[in-house]
Amino acid sequence: MEIKKSFIADLPDVESAQRFFQQFNEKYPSQAKKLQKNEGLLSDILALASFSPLLATTLLQNPNYVWWLSRHRAESKVRDKEELLESLARFSLTSFEVEPNILLARFRRRELLRIFLHDIRRLSTVAEITEELSNLADSILEYALRLARQEIDNRFGIALEKDEKGRDKPSSFCIVSLGKLGSKELNYSSDIDLLFLYSDEGATSGQGTRGAVTNREYFVKLAEFVSKIVGGQSGEGAAYRVDLRLRPHGRVGALALSVKDTIRYFQNEAQAWERQVLIRSRSSAGDAELYKKFFRETESYVFSVNETVENALRNVRLSKEKINLEHAGNKGFNLKLGEGGIREIEFIAQALQLAYGGKDSWLRSQHTLKSLSNLADRNLITENETSELFDAYDFLRRAEHLLQMKNGVQTHTVPDDSSKRNLLAKKMSFQNAEEFAGKLFFHTANVNRIFKRIFGNSAAANINFEADPETEKIDVGNIEVGNPEIKTPEDNAPKSLPPQLVSSIEKSTIKISREKSKTLKTLIGISPHYAEMLTANPRLINHLPSPKADFAKRDYRRKLVSAVGKATNYAGQLEVLRKNWSRYLLEIIVFDVYERHSIRETKRLQTELAEASIEAALSITKSEMSRRMSAEIKEFPFAVLGLGKLGGKGIDYGSDLDLLLVYDDEKPLQFEGATRAEFYSRAVEIFVTALSSLTREGHLYRVDLRLRPDGKNGATSIGVHAFTNYLQKRAAIWEWLAYVKVRGVAGDYELAINTERQAREIIHANACKTKTSDADCKELRDETLRIRQRLEEQKTPSLKNKEIDIKFGAGGMLDVYFAVRFLQLKDNVPDEDHDRSTVFMIKKLFENGSLNKRDYENFLHGYEFLSVLDHNLRLTIGRSTLLPLAYHTALNTISTRMNLSSISDLLEKLTMHRLNIRQTYENILK
Repeated sequence: MEIKKSFIADLPDVESAQRFFQQFNEKYPSQAKKLQKNEGLLSDILALASFSPLLATTLLQNPNYVWWLSRHRAESKVRDKEELLESLARFSLTSFEVEPNILLARFRRRELLRIFLHDIRRLSTVAEITEELSNLADSILEYALRLARQEIDNRFGIALEKDEKGRDKPSSFCIVSLGKLGSKELNYSSDIDLLFLYSDEGATSGQGTRGAVTNREYFVKLAEFVSKIVGGQSGEGAAYRVDLRLRPHGRVGALALSVKDTIRYFQNEAQAWERQVLIRSRSSAGDAELYKKFFRETESYVFSVNETVENALRNVRLSKEKINLEHAGNKGFNLKLGEGGIREIEFIAQALQLAYGGKDSWLRSQHTLKSLSNLADRNLITENETSELFDAYDFLRRAEHLLQMKNGVQTHTVPDDSSKRNLLAKKMSFQNAEEFAGKLFFHTANVNRIFKRIFGNSAAANINFEADPETEKIDVGNIEVGNPEIKTPEDNAPKSLPPQLVSSIEKSTIKISREKSKTLKTLIGISPHYAEMLTANPRLINHLPSPKADFAKRDYRRKLVSAVGKATNYAGQLEVLRKNWSRYLLEIIVFDVYERHSIRETKRLQTELAEASIEAALSITKSEMSRRMSAEIKEFPFAVLGLGKLGGKGIDYGSDLDLLLVYDDEKPLQFEGATRAEFYSRAVEIFVTALSSLTREGHLYRVDLRLRPDGKNGATSIGVHAFTNYLQKRAAIWEWLAYVKVRGVAGDYELAINTERQAREIIHANACKTKTSDADCKELRDETLRIRQRLEEQKTPSLKNKEIDIKFGAGGMLDVYFAVRFLQLKDNVPDEDHDRSTVFMIKKLFENGSLNKRDYENFLHGYEFLSVLDHNLRLTIGRSTLLPLAYHTALNTISTRMNLSSISDLLEKLTMHRLNIRQTYENILK
């Protein structure tokens, strides 16, 4: 069955349209014949298939949607929330057997057919499209809230609070939308930023299956359930990605807060950027009066009559600079975040609203285009600038919509690939990519010109994190904010505990002494990242050590193995292991925060704790395998070897466990009916789960088995003889570099040590064919260079010095790792048992004559500096190889802990060491 050429000739992707119709005809021949008789509908369906492979797939999976679209495609007005709710109710009657999250995902996808058709046919403006997309999200949130509230009521009864006369009355709840949904400018693949509010504290009626709970517990569970229904993933995706990070206190804050607590937060604690977020806020579902009450009390803090123009512009510009830094390494032009992109238009509007909105309520609009129009009315932007911004907004949002509707993913990046860019150009009604690029440049140049005109040379604009490509000396501009008053860890402590932590403590009925309170505040000030574990598990506070006492030396291995041995089942063993591990890690952290331990000692303790956890996981594995095999396992010739940081005895906060798992392939199995490979494959699954799975008590480590023989294609464990044979005959040179650090850490001790010894002998014997000259190691040298360069390119694409990656970037820790391991193999200098650290090996290579004095000093001092910086990064902000240039509080903390005078001092020394390290790396390998 053929299609008339007139139907497809003007489509941007003719092949996709033809392929769709061919598949539709093969799957539904009678419906395809019927469709051909309705030329107008066929033309629209083919257009959707040409513009969006996502919607083409949707139609192929749901042919009845074709006839639904036939009835609704001619509708011209924007459907409001109530209309969409009615439509959703009817849709649910035909899909009553599916889970709510699947139902909502399907309904949204069906509605996108109609909305996107209006978009590509230019039957609706961008403002109308984004408004209807927002109304669709509102209807889905309202439906989810009603379902969730019914379920939570059935569990706990309705939530009640006291009225003015002390009588019980039902409590109310509101879902507040922020960001693009808050301003009714949602795009096709936006996250939805939400804030959950409830009217007051109280308790439920208790007339449910699980009895009474406090209102806080009730509404937190309601918020969780709503988020699950709306954002729950299935084989068909989720209706939306729900983002709750903009709530008070971010990730560690309660999911739902009373109106009073939320008002108090935004009045007294919120940062400038958090108040800026409220410009684009509104009620999306639930009790709208609750939102009005909240915003009445916070509006004067968002739009302050005391705000100066300079400060408003500076705060918004700082937000923009932070975004620039976070996305500096991204490839391709970003329509949203790039120079002259959508975010600059939004920030132009918001900055002027903050600057002048305190004294002029006319300017307090949520929608970007409405805000720009109002600003023009007040002559704060010119008529010509308004027109340019409107045109650019329309162009950029339409292009963004087309990119996102290709496959339904959240993307804002114009593709670099010429064929993909040409296709986007055709979808935008341009003849070719060059014409599209010209118009893109035209609009973004206009936006950026206006942006610079408004923000000018404000203080924030002087922040410059780019390095000079000639000298790599970093100009830190106005971030010279070293704090000489911070002399002890306690100086970083906040005056009070965060409300979310106080709430967690109150609910757990923990009594905190004055000393523990002081320790808590200090921990929060130095390491907010690890303070979160106390909010999630406040009972850990009972185990906070006194920083004045001596550190309690523990045999972690004996204690953890003993603890899991007392648990009666698998789940109980995982819980006990995590509880004890968290307690021991907290002790290490506190002594680190107070600088009672050196970094070397802190890593030693963490390595011992990791090894003990592995041993405990093996004990759990043996126990669980015995249960599954219905017989006690008497012999378990299984060993764990560590690589990377674990191999070098340098485990630090957030480190992965790079493991190699081996078994004795000569000893017969105790059980019949399974091969060694099958038996140990099951054992590995249990072992990895014990170490890395997330339970309500948290997780321990990320386990990485990718360095095993044959990588992801190899078995998760391997016999010792098979492993040594692999090393001798099939291992790649880059694998030798990784196995330099191999070390037996747990399990069958004799098996682990013997395997380690054999592996090291093979690696050092085969790395270079002879040791007579440098040229004999050319293959090793070339492969070391290739792998290091590939990692640098993969992990730091297009950074252009706007961000500093202290591990993967030029002059980073990997330069040292690769050069040192190359020299170890080239000159046959194996690790020594008593000290496997990189610093020790650098000294040993110098003593061996492998490093001259200058290169030795460059590596030694440079690596020590990077290692201390890396450790403090992990302690303060969590595992990250990027220096958080926009996070001044963390950088000040790190600078102080490193005995540096300021952030500028930190960056200058970092630049010097990186240059020296890269120079020595090239001396060795090039």
